[in-house]
Amino acid sequence: MIRTATPDDLPAVRELWRAFETEIPDAPHRDSDSEEDLAQLEAAVTDAIVLLAQEDGAAPVGLAVAHRTGDRVAFLDIVYVRPEARTSGVGAELVRETASRLRAAGVETLELEVLASNADARTIYERWGFEPVELTLAAPVASLEKRLERPTGPTFGSIHVQTDDTGAVERAVHKFLPRLGQSGGTSVTGPRNGWVAVHDELCDREPDIVRRLGKELSYALPAVVLAVGVEDGAYVWYTLYDMGGDVDEYASVPEYHGELPPGDVVALGANPTVVARLTGADARAVRTVARTAATPADLPDAVELVREIAEVMGVSEADHGWTAA
Repeated sequence: MIRTATPDDLPAVRELWRAFETEIPDAPHRDSDSEEDLAQLEAAVTDAIVLLAQEDGAAPVGLAVAHRTGDRVAFLDIVYVRPEARTSGVGAELVRETASRLRAAGVETLELEVLASNADARTIYERWGFEPVELTLAAPVASLEKRLERPTGPTFGSIHVQTDDTGAVERAVHKFLPRLGQSGGTSVTGPRNGWVAVHDELCDREPDIVRRLGKELSYALPAVVLAVGVEDGAYVWYTLYDMGGDVDEYASVPEYHGELPPGDVVALGANPTVVARLTGADARAVRTVARTAATPADLPDAVELVREIAEVMGVSEADHGWTAA
């Protein structure tokens, strides 16, 4: 039987409420508000909907509390049934009677909150027709601060041309660098492992310039070119060019510079098949090393990561000169 609770039922109502809080505790980071909840519950007995499920002569086994939050909206504060009375439809009867009374009062929508960890209750509520409206998310402040901390590490890059003709690379570099508005301490070394390395003291600090020079060299020589680097000591990137075209682009943190469409996020993951075809790298090794994540904190040290990626492609440490910070 479902009946309205009266002030005389307050001891039973409190007991059911405490049983609910014991069985389904709030998130551990929240302060206890039990006393405040109980005070509101006592007031609800006279000015809101408080229902008990009880058989004749027995103690109440279920509780439902709801209050109006607007002209057409009400909130279900609690629906609780003791474990021994479950699977018999008591919870559904409590909510059905609550909905009936609210509809008679002109309420059109009933809302409730449920902990994400309470999977069983969420399943029941969704079966009854409740749908998610908003999500409350939580994060430890210390962890949040660490993840959002502005990186202050080094920015650097280099270019590696897949050729044995060092002279041709050197001539092309000296042709294009002045056009790009950069030049300062340029060195062209190699070949080593089939790559000629290009470094420029100023260019290496500007990722966009490194990419543009890599594209120009690939088009002019023509050759496969790897432009690769690190930004802010946190974000690793590379672009592979073939005949002047961008054939594979990688970013360790795809949304490092801002939100992207989902397809663009996927596209910024390394393509092991393409990398293997162009550089001779082992595709499985590329897949293992070229990781992506939502934040730099979820990845290894950026300098170590870029070193691993370069070496998988055959670019030796003697040519990139990077060591982990």
